[in-house]
Amino acid sequence: MRAWTCAAALGIGLLPAIATAAPVTDERLKNPEPENWLLLRGNYQGWMYSPLNEINTHNVRNLTPVWSYSTGVDSGHEAPPIVNDGVMYVTAPYDKLIALDAKTGDLIWEYQRELPEGFGALHNTKRGIALYGDKVYMAAQDAVVLAFDAMSGEIVWESPPVADWEEGYYMTLAPLIVNGKVMVGVSGGEFGIRGFIEAFDAESGQSVWKTYTIPGPGETGHDTWEGETWQRGGASVWMTGTYDPDTNLTFWGTGNGSPWFGDQRPGDNLYTSSTVAVDPDTGEIKGHFQYHWNDSWDWDEMNAPMVVDYQKDGQDVKGLIKVSRNGYLYWLERSSDAIHFVDATNYVKQDVFASIDAKTGRPTYHEDRKPGTGKYAEFCPSLWGGKDWPYEAYNPNTGLVYIPANDNHCGSLEGKDQEYVAGQWWTGVDIPDIGFTIDQDAKSYGEIQAWNVNTGEKEWTHLYPVMNWGSILTTGGGLVFNGGTNDRMFRAFDARTGEQLWQFKTNSGIMAPPSSFEVDGVQYISVVSGWGVDPAFQQGLINDLLGTDLVVPQGGVIWTFALSQ
Repeated sequence: MRAWTCAAALGIGLLPAIATAAPVTDERLKNPEPENWLLLRGNYQGWMYSPLNEINTHNVRNLTPVWSYSTGVDSGHEAPPIVNDGVMYVTAPYDKLIALDAKTGDLIWEYQRELPEGFGALHNTKRGIALYGDKVYMAAQDAVVLAFDAMSGEIVWESPPVADWEEGYYMTLAPLIVNGKVMVGVSGGEFGIRGFIEAFDAESGQSVWKTYTIPGPGETGHDTWEGETWQRGGASVWMTGTYDPDTNLTFWGTGNGSPWFGDQRPGDNLYTSSTVAVDPDTGEIKGHFQYHWNDSWDWDEMNAPMVVDYQKDGQDVKGLIKVSRNGYLYWLERSSDAIHFVDATNYVKQDVFASIDAKTGRPTYHEDRKPGTGKYAEFCPSLWGGKDWPYEAYNPNTGLVYIPANDNHCGSLEGKDQEYVAGQWWTGVDIPDIGFTIDQDAKSYGEIQAWNVNTGEKEWTHLYPVMNWGSILTTGGGLVFNGGTNDRMFRAFDARTGEQLWQFKTNSGIMAPPSSFEVDGVQYISVVSGWGVDPAFQQGLINDLLGTDLVVPQGGVIWTFALSQ
């Protein structure tokens, strides 16, 4: 089930950098050094922020590529480069894992998993790895967790399957490691799965706890499901959580209900389209917030909120900031046993919510905008939302949250009864019948928006004439980096004003989150270019709507930049 290659086996020899990489401890994860990028989103709080400032607004125009490395595979590349003491780890589609010298781009080792015969996932992508101790951890698509020796790439342990891939379960997310627990969640919300999070002991690989995101009989929230609909109700967990060391809580986003149409599963349907606060030591759900009940628009709320403190009406708030797929930006409050609603505002056009309760955050709906079985409805934004999975960023120096948004697009759906068959598409609608429209008179679709977390005001917007599928990185040098457009560009902006300062055309479109690190006193910016999956599918729809024939080339390449000397 595996193929592994070490640089020494190729006659290259192990690189000195790997022998000096320090073990990744709990304290290092809580306080990552500026020169490293140890976590998926830079820190436990999910800020996508690097304090490094050698590259800044004054010299970013001198940024130039210093090395590149082809991953050797196509499809959508959605993982950031993770760096520890000069060693870089990147995952690529089809369960490929690559270790490189972060300064030179030279191969150290690589791993390519052989997936089971007949295996097929809805999304052939990988979203990253996790580091802990002397190991690298990856969630494989066929729903197993792998631990590798960080020095050699050899497999240390492999878990039994967390669920049966033949029933539609698979995994694309990066693990989250807290207090020695390796936590993962499952994809498969379009196949009638029951979502869950499972934790494994980092050293032994033994399962420690398993928590379902749809409550079963006798559990709080089970009464929000009717009959047996809870057994295949969705609420997948396909993006990595964030963590607050102060409360010792992890925060996870959950996906859509299954099937997509709420009249086929009456009730609020906890914990679909929610954030759940989970104790990493026990798996106990300590609190939750549901962004929209009885989801009927495929608006997954899979991204975990950022742990950000802010001010509201002159008062300090221990907060969570969530940029929601449903088109709203949420300010929440966290405590050791609850998540409370504080405020929300739409950041793109949204015509489904008639109102939001000021105390609870619960929306009421325009019923003519809610699709159902035999009921056609149009709604904005489309099922891809005001923002899909790409990460927003928070810069503590500016106090701004940067959102990779999409506006001026809408969708339509009409449900039907569909027989459940394990492992097969089960949404209540066929793919060709999913409606997607764009305002053809609009001058822009994709955006970067900058919002002040204390005032709730939008400070600036940069408009793209095309959709934006790129995560955002912000830095101590006062910069914002973003790809995500079909012109293959990687761009840098002034974090305070939104002025574009630099751009570079890569081999493909960029979906993956950028990261920044330092080796031997030199700051680098690194990103993986590689178009595919949802952006490629959406580009085909846009071509049909506009009568264009743009094709974005696929194929992954890791690009690493530094200032020219």
